[in-house]
Amino acid sequence: MTQTVLIKNARIVDPASGTDDQGAVLIDNGIIVDIAIGKPISLPEGAEVINAHGLVLAPGLIDMRVFTGEPGKEYRETLQSAGDAAAAGGVTSFVMMPDTTPVVDDGALVDFLIRRAKATAKVNVLPAGAITKSLNGKEMTEYGLLKEAGAVCLTDGRHSIQSSAMLRTAMGYAANFGLTFVHHVSDNDLSGDGVMNEGLFATILGLKGIPREAETIPLARDLQLAALTGVNYHAAQTSCAASVELVAAAKNRNKTVTAGVSINNLALNENDIGRYRTFFKLSTPLRSEDDRQAMIEGLRSGTIDTIHSDHDPQDNEVKRRPFAEASDGAIGLETLLAAALRLVHSGDLALLTVLRAMTSRPADILGLPAGRIAVGAPADLILFDLNYPWHVSEQQIRSRSRNTSFESARLTGKVMRTIVGGATVYTHAD
Repeated sequence: MTQTVLIKNARIVDPASGTDDQGAVLIDNGIIVDIAIGKPISLPEGAEVINAHGLVLAPGLIDMRVFTGEPGKEYRETLQSAGDAAAAGGVTSFVMMPDTTPVVDDGALVDFLIRRAKATAKVNVLPAGAITKSLNGKEMTEYGLLKEAGAVCLTDGRHSIQSSAMLRTAMGYAANFGLTFVHHVSDNDLSGDGVMNEGLFATILGLKGIPREAETIPLARDLQLAALTGVNYHAAQTSCAASVELVAAAKNRNKTVTAGVSINNLALNENDIGRYRTFFKLSTPLRSEDDRQAMIEGLRSGTIDTIHSDHDPQDNEVKRRPFAEASDGAIGLETLLAAALRLVHSGDLALLTVLRAMTSRPADILGLPAGRIAVGAPADLILFDLNYPWHVSEQQIRSRSRNTSFESARLTGKVMRTIVGGATVYTHAD
């Protein structure tokens, strides 16, 4: 439990209510107890006062796709280091993928991770339970036990289930238990040994491409099965114009369908790969500029619901290799907000739209009380300077791995303070 805290002189931006106005927020024992917009707020005796000086006060970000190294590969990332990185990036809650050693396919491991995170991480770590045992795509886990232990959703992480029959059965059981079904859509046969987006640039580089159909064909199947089973279905990562069209059509018929996009596919395109820069080797791959623009339009229209970091720490041994041999993945917790603000500064998206995709929409999809500035909500908040210029420096990265796709990038917008449960867990120091 924390003391009473008053945050005053803030620009309160709350996508859930549509608020964008000057005001103050009062916190007591980790809960928001009062919000003052255009009116004074009573200050309890002994309260800590934080003068925001006009900074944006927003709900803490909720990242729906984060990979860690712990357990099993702590040299890449621990829950503590991931929590430190998240706090610095304004992420107050993140969904931890089950791709660990051992796989998070058992209720006992979910319980262990929750207790471990509470003891070591500065932010809320929300374990996801595996859809299938050992992520093998063949045998279902015990969904009821996973939910009872605290799993917030079901997913096979970076793995995609290939069997339609298996998917139908798994979705049906997930619907019965009221668990959101988060699936990475990829046709393994079509992806084959491709390493980047299929197209002219891949041909020029002499690299094997991954066609967009490797995403759209399984996505079309998933959307039909979601309608059949009634499950709350979330397409984990969409990356191309055709996927936006499929999701839009499905939403007209089925209100339980949602979709997410990685910040990498919003802020970068295939040309950023340049001359075989392996930190840009990702899954889903970076697509064309036309696809990137389609994803932005998908967010603007509400077809795409969430933005996530796809934080995937990899060590130098597997990234500093020839492009075709390097592992997929890039870290992103610390740069998620700033990279997303590129779309605001460019005029592509409104600030409320960008923040909604990282706060209230993930909270709605997962059934969380966070992601909003409202009386009674958890005091998980961030203060950020919308116009603060900075560049990404490897020396300042808090993650144990350094494989950022924004290495040396110049960004505008910086988190100045992160508050979790009413307690400050990060403050920016020049």
